[in-house]
Amino acid sequence: MILNKNNWKVGELAKQTGLTVRMLHHYDKIGLFSPSQHSETGHRLYTESDIVRLQQIMSLKLLGFALEEIKEILENQNFNPLELIKVQLDDVKKRIRLQELLCSRLEKIYELLNNQQEVTHEQFINLIEVINLNKDKYFTQEQQEKMFKQFGLEKRKQYVSEWSDITAKIRVEYEKGTPPEDLDVTQLATQWNEFLKKLTFDDPEISKAAERYYKENPEIGEKFGVQLSDYIKKAMYIFNILKSVQKQVQVRMKLKI
Repeated sequence: MILNKNNWKVGELAKQTGLTVRMLHHYDKIGLFSPSQHSETGHRLYTESDIVRLQQIMSLKLLGFALEEIKEILENQNFNPLELIKVQLDDVKKRIRLQELLCSRLEKIYELLNNQQEVTHEQFINLIEVINLNKDKYFTQEQQEKMFKQFGLEKRKQYVSEWSDITAKIRVEYEKGTPPEDLDVTQLATQWNEFLKKLTFDDPEISKAAERYYKENPEIGEKFGVQLSDYIKKAMYIFNILKSVQKQVQVRMKLKI
């Protein structure tokens, strides 16, 4: 609970909002959320207007915007705080309805199983349908249709399975301490990237949503190498350099001929 006062030190604000001092310092460093005042001893002092901005930042973050996007939105002269509250309110109500529906269907299946009664496949399908709706937090309906309908379920399952296998091979090399410039690693990284492009249709918005989905669901993200992304990126960078050099050599050879 925030006390009735006009300014807060960074530690006080962190404690009362549940944020970390490190996060608030980072927001200050990137110019997203800076204190309006400083004490005579140089301490950051956040004011009531700063609290309002922090609420707007956290609301936009919860809606899925990146920090750079949040900064642009808040600096836009057409930004309407009232509209933001309405959008978040609608989003929360939608999630509540979804969770209530999920709860209702889970309770029904639990009751049947607990009484050793048969659960029909239709009931399980209905449950899966509601669980799958949680992806709306990350992907738009249009993106989901593009991702899941264009390939067909079996083809997509095949791609996901192969992508997972390649990720497992990369993880083995990473844990062995194999440098990213190793030829085997660069080839695996290239294959990994190709499957990523297939599954996201090389769409930057889908890729961005998928990255957020895997980061917020680490038990799933681990399967597809989210924690290995820096290692894979380095291997891809080296592969592209080698590919560029190879092209230059081929051009020079043709000129000599």
